[in-house]
This record gives sequence, structure tokens and C-alpha cells, in this order.
Amino acid sequence: MAQLIDITSADDPRLADYRDLRDVELRKSIEADQGLFLAEGEKVVRRAAAAGFDARSFLMAPRWLDGLAEVLDSSEAPCYVVSEKLAEEVTGFHVHRGALASMQRRPLPSVDSVLAGARSVLVLEDIVDHTNVGAIFRCGAALGFDAVLLAPRCADPLYRRSIKVAMGTVFSVPWTRLDHWYDALPMLERAGFTTVALTLAEDSVAIEDAVAGVDKVALVLGSEGHGLTERWEHTAARRAIIPMHAGVDSLNVAAATAVACYVTARR
Repeated sequence: MAQLIDITSADDPRLADYRDLRDVELRKSIEADQGLFLAEGEKVVRRAAAAGFDARSFLMAPRWLDGLAEVLDSSEAPCYVVSEKLAEEVTGFHVHRGALASMQRRPLPSVDSVLAGARSVLVLEDIVDHTNVGAIFRCGAALGFDAVLLAPRCADPLYRRSIKVAMGTVFSVPWTRLDHWYDALPMLERAGFTTVALTLAEDSVAIEDAVAGVDKVALVLGSEGHGLTERWEHTAARRAIIPMHAGVDSLNVAAATAVACYVTARR
């Protein structure tokens, strides 16, 4: 059972995991060095715990203790109880959902283990916005995709903002990072997947046609600004586009993912 510890000073060293949560670069460094991630809000904390992640500690306003009592009862990590004003002073923002947990990261699984048994996979290249990554995970989970693979430069799915936007689905959808960016798509083809790149290339066909009759499919999505690199665009087995009205040639990558996942799920 978690020990409840009242804390009244923002300088208390035990709160180090929760400092400066709005400083993205600093948090990326701290979380990588310490092997941790932050879960925010009752639902997300519950889902992280249900997925088997071990808590390092909890940070909660008093009114959230009862709602997360069962999570606290099943953990040996300390729970730091602070006022909402103090939580804002430590974290740098208003913690309106009242509860935070510092969780221990686990080693990333191998690509082979993530792909085992999968039929529908999302493959992300250089998507750097944490909100977009979280939204893509949520789309994939909602529409029955089995796994997500990320190129090395993609944003961290376990960054607090990604987790929050994904509503914790980053804990339920298997994912990992690709070891080799250059040969990633040929590797997927050898594993039996038809790679379908969303791109404005001249030989792109409607997404419905690109996935028709395909058994194992890997939807390939590029960065927010420039889309896919030439390497990934050209090595994909098929190129696809979402048909749109004249004057609009693209959607935000998260919105495009939702449409493409819906069509692919119905193939």
C-alpha cells in the first residue's frame, strides 16, 4: 500500500520527477536519463498501472486520493500529497486533473515481437509533434490496428502530452522503434506486409483501392511538414491518397491517419 506523505514545500527534493513539466527539452533529457515517464489524470494513471508499469511515486491533491484508492492500495510507491497551488508551482502548469504518477519505463520490445500476429500496422517517419503521435495511437487503437512502429526521430509516445492525447492507448497498443530507418519498409515487405504510403506522389491511388484485397498492411505516414522522405516514398509497395475536393490537398497527419485507418479497417 502506498504511503501518503504530506509535502508543503516546492523545493522538497522528493518532487524532482515532477518539476518543470512544460520544458519539453529538459523533460526529454530527465526522463531518458532516469528511465521514467509521467502519467497525468485519473484515467491515464489507472491505465498505466493496469498495463503493468511500476510507479516510482504519485503526486496528488487530497481530493483525488479516494478516486485512485485501489491503485494506491496495490502499490508500494510513495504518494506525495500536495495542495493544488503547490502542484502548479512544482510542475509549471495547473494540474486540473489532480493526479500525476511517475512511472518506470520498460525496455522497448523487438520489432519482431511487436509484429508477431499483427495484420494492421502504423509506421511513422519523423513525426515530431507529441500531440500528433498521441492522436495517431488513439486512432490506431480505436480502429483495430495491432501495432505501431516509429522511426528513430519520431516524438516519444511516453511523453506526458502524447500519453494524455492518446488517453493511455500507448499502453495497450504494442509499439517500438525501428532499428534501421533506411531498410525499414523492405523489412516489412519481407515480413509479409504490403506497405502503403500516404503521399501526394503522382502515381498515388485512392486509399480504398490501395488496401483492397490486402491481408497484412502497413500504413506509412510522414512528417508534419514535408511528408515522407524520398527513400520511404519510393520503397513503399503502394502509394495512396485520400481523395479531396479541389483546393485542399492534405489533412493534418492525425486526421489523415483516422481516415486511412477507418478505410483500411473495412478492407
